[in-house]
Amino acid sequence: MKRILITIVAACIALCAASLHCARAENGYEAWLRHARLDPAAAQKYKSLPSSVILLGNSPVPNAARDELLRGMKGMLGTTLRVADQRGLRENSIILGTVSQLHVAFPDLGPSRELGEDGYWLASRKIRGFDCLIITGPTGRSILYGTFALLSKIARNETLDRLDDVQRPAVPLRWVNQWDNLNGTIERGYAGPSIFFDNGAVRADLTRVRDYARLLASIGINGCAINNVNADPRILSDDFLPQLARVADAFRPWGVKLALSVDVSSPQRIGGLDTYDPLDPRVAAWWRVKVDQIYRAIPDFGGFVIKADSEGRPGPSSYGRSPADAANVVARALEPHGGFVFYRAFVYNHHLDWRDPKADRARAAYDIFHPLDRQFDNNVIIQIKYGPIDFQVREPASPLFAGVQKTNEAIELQITQEYTGQQRHLCFLAPLWKQILDFDMRIGGGHTPVKDLVSGYKFARPAGGFAGVANVGTDENWLGNPLAMANLYSFGRLAWNPDLDSSMIIDEWTRLTFGNDLGVVKTISAMQLASWHIYESYTGPLGAGTLTNILGSHYGPGIESSERNGWGQWHRADHNGIGMDRTIATGTGFVGQYPPAVQSLYESLANCPDELLLFFHHVPYTYVLHSGETVIQHIYDSHYEDAARAQEYVQAWKSLRGHIDDERYREILARFEYQAGHAIVWRDAVCDWFFRTSGIPDAKGRVGHHPNRIEAESMQLDGYVVTDVTPWETASGGKAIVCPEPASRCSATFQVGDILNSLHERESARAGFKPAPSEQSVPASTYDLCVEYFDQNNGASQFHVFVNDKHVDAWTANADYPSSKPDGDTSTRRCIHDVQLRTGDTIRIEGIPDRGERAALDYLEIVSPDNSDIN
Repeated sequence: MKRILITIVAACIALCAASLHCARAENGYEAWLRHARLDPAAAQKYKSLPSSVILLGNSPVPNAARDELLRGMKGMLGTTLRVADQRGLRENSIILGTVSQLHVAFPDLGPSRELGEDGYWLASRKIRGFDCLIITGPTGRSILYGTFALLSKIARNETLDRLDDVQRPAVPLRWVNQWDNLNGTIERGYAGPSIFFDNGAVRADLTRVRDYARLLASIGINGCAINNVNADPRILSDDFLPQLARVADAFRPWGVKLALSVDVSSPQRIGGLDTYDPLDPRVAAWWRVKVDQIYRAIPDFGGFVIKADSEGRPGPSSYGRSPADAANVVARALEPHGGFVFYRAFVYNHHLDWRDPKADRARAAYDIFHPLDRQFDNNVIIQIKYGPIDFQVREPASPLFAGVQKTNEAIELQITQEYTGQQRHLCFLAPLWKQILDFDMRIGGGHTPVKDLVSGYKFARPAGGFAGVANVGTDENWLGNPLAMANLYSFGRLAWNPDLDSSMIIDEWTRLTFGNDLGVVKTISAMQLASWHIYESYTGPLGAGTLTNILGSHYGPGIESSERNGWGQWHRADHNGIGMDRTIATGTGFVGQYPPAVQSLYESLANCPDELLLFFHHVPYTYVLHSGETVIQHIYDSHYEDAARAQEYVQAWKSLRGHIDDERYREILARFEYQAGHAIVWRDAVCDWFFRTSGIPDAKGRVGHHPNRIEAESMQLDGYVVTDVTPWETASGGKAIVCPEPASRCSATFQVGDILNSLHERESARAGFKPAPSEQSVPASTYDLCVEYFDQNNGASQFHVFVNDKHVDAWTANADYPSSKPDGDTSTRRCIHDVQLRTGDTIRIEGIPDRGERAALDYLEIVSPDNSDIN
């Protein structure tokens, strides 16, 4: 009996191990470092792994590598590795040590290729008769990177037979930038407050900082600038340095160097000088003293990030000096200590004259920095945004990558999704980044992709790098959405090896984050790989640039907000056409900043690719694309087709129920349901705006026609009043209803007869028969009721929905969308599923306002359950 009981218990345990429902709840905090238990069949592959680990030497970073190895093997395989005596090899072992330590212990062993500073060698070798695994490299950081690589291989079920893997990074400097403010807020942060700062000081508890450093180390990141590029000078004050030293201490075991963003006016603002002129000897002396002070507190300090003369920041132009002057005075203070300056090329005039057809923000970086090539010191790196504007969903590669050939370069990528959905929309950015990295600048007619230009190795420059604007926060899963963590992972992988394919990266990430279930891997990978194109297609068409509200959140639609102001993100749309003429012949001349072979690609309409047409050319709406569509019809079609594809995310994700742990399943499903609704907001706003502006109707009759929709302002209102929405295109019909003060409850009511008749007629037409004209012919059926309302950030309104006085749904509008008024940022869709309706039924929506949020409603849509009638 006891034996039978043991067998039953063992079977239950095995079933639980195979089912994520039996696994511990997950919130995404561990990201791709879950070290989750492998299923028994996969674990069998690693049964012959050594049972002990030997660490040659004793220092913080290799010690962290050893501890991570112990943690990973215990988590994935249930194996407790024995920490063996480093003085001798007596059994099969995993050996960790630097190349020099390995050579002393085992003179005949060593990698076959040069590893560089951070490269590693993973190998299986027979040593003194024992089967051993070797993890080695020139530095402790190399050992750490190799350890994470080994654990990743195990987590993804890769074979370790005949292991002989040599890896070295493509660039020496792989940094993330955090735009955190000392008060704990984060500029362009979408995942909660700062993990570093709170209330003007470094946080007392740095547990999350240590865990963040571990995540960064696992993907090869070796530096982190922790504060906003719009830097508070107090970050360099004497009383702040001991606090910064605590952050550096948290980073150090993971091989991540602390870096800071600094204000070039600091010598004046906190240093007591009457100037910050970079050529004033007193300013140079101040920087030397300050940097020496930093290195006494933080011996492995990485260096500075500088934003100057941009968007109102102080800079060397105040004294008639150049960016090279400003960068070099700081770099010379850092040079004796081995520190670097990342000087951002994001320098432009944000008070451009929009009336001037030759004005062009895109020209700024090249015009300023190209003449300064060769003038920067060897420890200065020009940090260049991937495109010439500002992290748009589609831009050409910045011509500056080819414009400073004798100067260190770094590519700046934005991991936080400022213009690409702010982690509320799925937008996997690796395909975008790959398009930029692989773009061939054809310098001198040769093959010179951007990824080679930013590599310090391939162009005999002292340094090169990647900089990623990460902006993780205190949300449990770091970026506010577990799926958005694929962008952070991809940044690290591409910074290490920009030749990697996006599909390979997302396969790795999915397996590490959700396990090796082939259905899960295939579904999530496919969704991620399609997501950039889908997001682009229902937001900004044909390289036109942002159509978001650039004067506010950079999130929801605001098509006109970029026009008629000095920010230079114009798309020049009017009644006749759209696009920026940046040609050499008739435009701003921006195309002339590229090498000749690239100029020939973009200068002519015949050669310019459709996806960047409106970035380089102003064309009429009737211009025919290479695809055969007119520009205006492409705008309509792409927005309708890909908003519909965004609806498909919901069903695709639902197919994974039971294969994903419940907590992450529910959270991500809610994200997809929101995105499905917000994609419609984008679709309608863009299409309606261009229809009104161009006067050209949609050839397929969709734009402006919503037969399933009842506008809130058309309902019978009790307490509610009609209001205009600004910008007009962010509400259906340009209007909404609000429950004004001092009302405490309002309602909107309508009968469903006309809409049901319309739905029934279309369904009958699809089925091939003509219905009787009488309303009585419409049978009762089930539908989804989709309520479009506005969820502002200045209150928590409540909504109740009734069908014939039967209460069918209620919710509170308490999400934190980035606006305090009804607009495209706050427009939100709530769908109530499987509601039975018949002709003559009455629907009533009641709103209860809260503070500044007045329970605003836009419309209600009645939709067939298969979503075929979403309009």
